[in-house]
Amino acid sequence: MTAALNAGGTARVAEPAHHLTDELLLDYAAGSLDIASSLIVAAHLTYCPQCRARARALDGVGGELLDALEPVELGSDALDAVLSKLDGGNSDQIETSKKASAANDNPVLPMVVQQYLGGDTDDANWKSLGAGVETAEIPLPGDSGHRAFLLRVAAGRAVPQHTHDGNEYVLVVDGSYTDEIGYFGPGDIAICDGSVTHKPVAGSERACTCLVVVDAPVRLTGVLGAILNKFVSI
Repeated sequence: MTAALNAGGTARVAEPAHHLTDELLLDYAAGSLDIASSLIVAAHLTYCPQCRARARALDGVGGELLDALEPVELGSDALDAVLSKLDGGNSDQIETSKKASAANDNPVLPMVVQQYLGGDTDDANWKSLGAGVETAEIPLPGDSGHRAFLLRVAAGRAVPQHTHDGNEYVLVVDGSYTDEIGYFGPGDIAICDGSVTHKPVAGSERACTCLVVVDAPVRLTGVLGAILNKFVSI
């Protein structure tokens, strides 16, 4: 198999085995996803040629549908409104992430994530949750009710068993983990909801770092989980 390039530009032999759903790709192509969900979809696409091909196909379908619509006259201020939004974008964050990437020969995070974080994992504001688990928030504009953050679990350590009150998307960017669903390595994305209860365990060879998006708090399960829920928020 021909080696692909990972987010840091280095060779990786295996392509992702866990992919985006058609629903997520369709919403992404239509531009109807919230920023956090769009971020993790875009990040997965940097790893996955299969999902990129599916996304291009959906873009083509969307273009054909747009061509079939009757044209609508735009207001006289439409162009100015678009240009003002472009001017007010996150150019400072983008410039910061470019400088950070230039100083890092092998970045962990895809560029699209660095643009919001303002750098790579070494630049993140990590917060320890104990037991070898750390998180770092990714600041996003607006308030859609979705949260994006980095999760880092020390080699061989586990995230406490939990389920979800909403949706959880997890993209592995470094290392690996195994849970009740299976094995997840770099580029793999896990999509979980309240029907899934799991206990991800990081691989023994190195820490596992993931990009996580949730639209509701994670709920720890079991007797100990019921106690920890009062003190720990993931």
